[in-house]
Amino acid sequence: MPEIRQLNINDTGFWGRLDEVLAWDQSTDTGVVVVVNDILADVKKRGDVALLEYTQKFDRLEVTSAAQLELSKDDLHKSLAAIDPKQREALELAAERVRAYAQHQKMDSWSYTEADGTVLGQKITPMDRAGLYVPGGKAAYPSSVLMNAIPAKVAEVPELIMVVPTPGGERNDLVLAAAAISGVDRVFTVGGAQAVAALAYGTETIPKVDIITGPGNSYVATAKRMVYGIVGIDMIAGPSEILVVCDGKTDPDWIAMDLFSQAEHDEEAQSILVSPDADFLEAVKASIEKLLLEMPRREIIETSLKNRAAFISTGNMAQAIEVANHIAPEHLELSMDDAGQWAEKIRHAGAIFMGRYTAEALGDYCAGPNHVLPTSGTARFSSPLGVYDFQKRSSLIGCSAAGASELGKCASVLAHGEGLVAHARSAEYRIKK
Repeated sequence: MPEIRQLNINDTGFWGRLDEVLAWDQSTDTGVVVVVNDILADVKKRGDVALLEYTQKFDRLEVTSAAQLELSKDDLHKSLAAIDPKQREALELAAERVRAYAQHQKMDSWSYTEADGTVLGQKITPMDRAGLYVPGGKAAYPSSVLMNAIPAKVAEVPELIMVVPTPGGERNDLVLAAAAISGVDRVFTVGGAQAVAALAYGTETIPKVDIITGPGNSYVATAKRMVYGIVGIDMIAGPSEILVVCDGKTDPDWIAMDLFSQAEHDEEAQSILVSPDADFLEAVKASIEKLLLEMPRREIIETSLKNRAAFISTGNMAQAIEVANHIAPEHLELSMDDAGQWAEKIRHAGAIFMGRYTAEALGDYCAGPNHVLPTSGTARFSSPLGVYDFQKRSSLIGCSAAGASELGKCASVLAHGEGLVAHARSAEYRIKK
């Protein structure tokens, strides 16, 4: 049984101790930055030639032309046909639910006309092209394909480019099947910082995109951070995290496994349980000790719980909610009676799972809402990935002669106040004499 930190909201210095538990070093290894910077510059300068060299070096993929890196639609559908029928059924159901949810997020253009005939509004347009990074090889994340590709398609992005490494030529049928189901337009078997560079700058074969989304290792994450501004990105993600707020009435085995569901991601993942019932916290500890023995990823879970987990005791449920808002978690489970009412008091969370039966794992795969969520407290100011990330807003302004005359008087005064004479005169030309 790993030793898990114990905190009590009534203890002196509680909030400071909590911040210490939440602290995560977001700094990037200097060596990684240097390597990524060199790769980005090389691909930008030499295009396909550099891309092929890095693919041969890092993925041991022997290809002589960049065109060989692209998979055909037939390749994707062969993978779709090759997977287990139950897996295909599950992927298609998940895709259907993600698509249905995403449809509700789609923004529409709007406008209104003022009394003098001036038209104001907002025009919504999709991005021209989006890039999706997907881990490859033995790592199988078909759910990531669904969560990133489907919102882009619902946003009506004309072209979605997916990059996925195939180390040693090893293709993942589940990932490629998900690409087929999601309607990905083109797939290239490249990965790493070189794939991010290709998407950001474009090469002779891989077209430049407007936004890059999807998870990756430290090299991929660093590359995305470094090309931001040249292209958009989804977010800078930290380790996965879950916060469970429970009133003490849920089966402790359920809660223990919910905590495991994030801890098994990696050693840096964070699992926190908050409850006003001290006896329940002890019961969950006992469940952890019992259930940990049967976990295939036991060592990872143990390390995660030991290094980053915490059990927090509060005096009542209101205090538990206060702790949750302070943490601003990626995943928040409200395992309690009247969860919907308590959810109204939550101000900061990536996704809120309401009620005892709503396991966070459902959100990872098939509930419908996106599983790409803000981490490390960034839910205070950012939101889950969605259709809106693949849409742009343009302001519409169309002045009538009367409107231009009246607005011109206002603009003239303000422009002169700022010392911008050309601005003022540009507006004044349109003022009725």
